[in-house]
Amino acid sequence: MELDKIKIEDLEIFANHGVFPEENTLGQKFIVSATLYTDTRRAGLTDELTESIHYGEVSAFINEYVKKHTYKLLERVVEGLAEEMLLNIKGLRKVRLEIKKPWAPIGLPLKTASVEIERGWHTAYIALGSNIGDSEKYLKDAIKALDVIPGCQVEKVSTIIRTAPYGVTDQPDFLNGCLKLRTLLYPKELLSELNRIEKEAGRERIIHWGPRTLDLDIIFYDDLICEDDDLCIPHVEMHKRDFVLRPLEEIAPYKRHPANGKTVREMLEELESKGV
Repeated sequence: MELDKIKIEDLEIFANHGVFPEENTLGQKFIVSATLYTDTRRAGLTDELTESIHYGEVSAFINEYVKKHTYKLLERVVEGLAEEMLLNIKGLRKVRLEIKKPWAPIGLPLKTASVEIERGWHTAYIALGSNIGDSEKYLKDAIKALDVIPGCQVEKVSTIIRTAPYGVTDQPDFLNGCLKLRTLLYPKELLSELNRIEKEAGRERIIHWGPRTLDLDIIFYDDLICEDDDLCIPHVEMHKRDFVLRPLEEIAPYKRHPANGKTVREMLEELESKGV
């Protein structure tokens, strides 16, 4: 279902952004337009402003942010503004922002220069595993670490289960789980954070499928299909791994694989029917 839109067009703000020093001191006019993606259904039925996003308050929020900060690039202004809006405005799922600079000092006739971006919340599912040391603590600490990353919110966590090792079987049993993460991070930014958390837990990549203090994998990211050398989404082995599907089925049974179209529950049932 498509989201509804609330639009703010051509909000004029005098602020201090630009590469040249005089732009930072003297200032100039900027023109901001915003499209707010949200659900206005309740507001439409109840006629209550509290059920919607107050575009007057949002305009004041934009004005304060653009005036308060000083950046060289429009790209930095609009990126920071989008993030602050998504973090602080209740009910805002996605935002499209355009910042125009009508007085851009380029020495040529110009109506305006502008930067336009679209940013929003994404849903990722992360698999967790550990079989060295205090595995339960490693998993709990990883969940907490994810929840405090700016622009990340842990929404659901599965039961932690004990499973036999996969691939290399001559090692201790694993503790495994899955979580649902609401995030503003792009996939490779999220991967970088997962790698950082693994490293802080003492993860060493010595043996493929070998023992590890902590293993964090992106299983799904919205309905994205990514096949880069350093990142594949959905996880290429997920449909073969009961230690992923069992906890994932607990928190997202009807989530569909964007490539094969099967739900998590269907993939788990298919795997179990093979006696795996």
